[in-house]
Amino acid sequence: MTTLYSDTHPKMEALLIQLLRQASPTRKMNMLAQLNTSARLLALMGLRTRYPQASETELRRKLADLLLGEELARKVYIESNHAE
Repeated sequence: MTTLYSDTHPKMEALLIQLLRQASPTRKMNMLAQLNTSARLLALMGLRTRYPQASETELRRKLADLLLGEELARKVYIESNHAE
């Protein structure tokens, strides 16, 4: 078996894979949701660093640009602004 991570002992990696295979679908979805939340928070922190003067609204829009692409984010924000 080839290892996935060069910095992880093969026995520990095998244990991790075994535990992931045994996890319920609900547990796997919760892990994925937590990973998604962490990625969004890290992206938002990076945007705050790059644009320290930006408002929270501007930062959320920049995050949407990153996650959705500028064209789709523009459509989403136009529709949400018309709904208000």
